[in-house]
Amino acid sequence: MQDRVDITIEDQIAHVRMVRSDKMNALDNDMMEALIAAGERLKNETGLRAIVMSGEGRAFCAGLDMGNFSAAADNSDDGKKPARKPLIERTHGLANKPQKVACIWREIGVPVIAAAQGFALGGGFQIFMGADMRFAAPGTKFSIMEIKWGLVPDMGTTHVMARLAREDILKELAMTGRIFEANEALDIGFLTRIHDDPVAHAMDVARQIAARNPEAIRGIKRLYNEPADRHLPETLLLESEIQDTIIGGPNQIEAIMAEMEKRDAQFSDVASAAE
Repeated sequence: MQDRVDITIEDQIAHVRMVRSDKMNALDNDMMEALIAAGERLKNETGLRAIVMSGEGRAFCAGLDMGNFSAAADNSDDGKKPARKPLIERTHGLANKPQKVACIWREIGVPVIAAAQGFALGGGFQIFMGADMRFAAPGTKFSIMEIKWGLVPDMGTTHVMARLAREDILKELAMTGRIFEANEALDIGFLTRIHDDPVAHAMDVARQIAARNPEAIRGIKRLYNEPADRHLPETLLLESEIQDTIIGGPNQIEAIMAEMEKRDAQFSDVASAAE
């Protein structure tokens, strides 16, 4: 885990750092496993009062590792590779593994504060949205980027986004995958605050929280999270159901190939519901 995620605990505050800086903390399988393991450990950490989550180097998290998409593009129906495990399978409680990476931070009793710089794209943005508070450096770039690869956002925080932003804005961002910066993210409601040193600011806020009644702090998190998470099982299943019908299909593979080959995609038409 230490080559992907580092955890330090001091004065009852945990600092979880993604440390794959040479890959802008991109999410490969090892990074996903390490983040889940970090969350599971901190769920049971005695005396913990707050968590700060950050990414080392130039980015918070640049999203899924490009190698994942290369493998998907090469995974044709030639019988040479094992069948993909359906995302609808609940492998981690209510969630599948990618969903657990982002959702686990909402399951921890103490507040989680994410501090971003550089980039938080695709899956990285969803992890960022799994935190209770979100700080970012000026100019930090964000994107609901899954459509770039012909996919829907499916890491378990779409219900959080829907609580913070207008529906039309969310659809525009998810359907275009465009990159937006910190000032716009703050206006939309995705950011708590912009700060020149988001990690230092997150630690300062964490210290303020750690000085308060821990029972009240845990109660406040539960009070505000539970209404938003009330329909979480259905949301997680719906994300996976939709993604399972898309992933690996001709149009999704074409999206990957077109992106990698820097050309316009040529998609097949989809029949309308009326047909």
